[in-house]
Amino acid sequence: MSDHAIQSAEVRSAEGALGDASERGSLAAIARGPGAVRTVVLMAQVTFVEAARRKLLWIAAIAGAAFLALFWAALHSVLQSMSSRVTPVNRLEGVGMMTMMVLYAGSMLTSLMAALISCDTISGEIASGTIHAVATKPVNRWCLVLGKWIGFAGMLTMYVLFIEGGTMAVAWMEAGRITPHAAAALGLLWLQTIVLLGVTMLSSTRLSALTSGACTLGLYGLAFVGGWIEQFGSLRHVRACVDLGILASLVMPTDALWRRVAFKVQPPILGAAGVSPFSSAAVPSTAMVIYAGAYAVLALVMASIVFERRDL
Repeated sequence: MSDHAIQSAEVRSAEGALGDASERGSLAAIARGPGAVRTVVLMAQVTFVEAARRKLLWIAAIAGAAFLALFWAALHSVLQSMSSRVTPVNRLEGVGMMTMMVLYAGSMLTSLMAALISCDTISGEIASGTIHAVATKPVNRWCLVLGKWIGFAGMLTMYVLFIEGGTMAVAWMEAGRITPHAAAALGLLWLQTIVLLGVTMLSSTRLSALTSGACTLGLYGLAFVGGWIEQFGSLRHVRACVDLGILASLVMPTDALWRRVAFKVQPPILGAAGVSPFSSAAVPSTAMVIYAGAYAVLALVMASIVFERRDL
């Protein structure tokens, strides 16, 4: 055999070996899946697209727009009805009180949205069987949970800015009142929704969609009642009531976050009024805010662990 024929055979053999290696590498890449970061990003995108397809985003936007329009119309009517003898200070105090009431209603709206949009994110897909199309692929299940969480957290961030930030903007545009500590208040209200999102997703990994939503809302109601009990105990100097309220805040810190918001943005005259849904006699500390942040992170981690171990 000539040298040229030998060299050609060696080249063909090398090309075949490279082709086999390339094919094996492609198959190995497919077997490994798309990677953790790409999976998380894809799941976040899918969560947004699914919410838009189910018209969830549009319904939430319409409800938020109606909420702000009602506040704007009411605030305009109140300002128009004020006598010219009302001093600018009293005028701004009245606007501040009305803004506090609307912020309180807005916090309830965003909290309910956090529970409702995510209660069937995992349990609904498990019940329908669609989770098998994704979870059986060579991807980590925690990536699915994190991706969904990021998608919902993005929606809730926009909704808090739209509802709560819009409320503050309406008060400024209509009456010229700048809400004190607005950035801190928005951050606390956002954290409130993130806590509820984590609890709902954790419940959704083991319970049905309806039960998950009911569990989250039940804990939210427990925190609300516990906050009232703590404020009553603080006003009447009943230590047992204060301790019960603190215990309720440890179980679910959402109401403590609202009371921190109320302390930040309340007008002086409302703070002097004492206990009400819109002011706080017992102000949660910064440690409670840190605890709420850790609570939200722990809920997400637990949701990932429980879903990873669940038999689908």
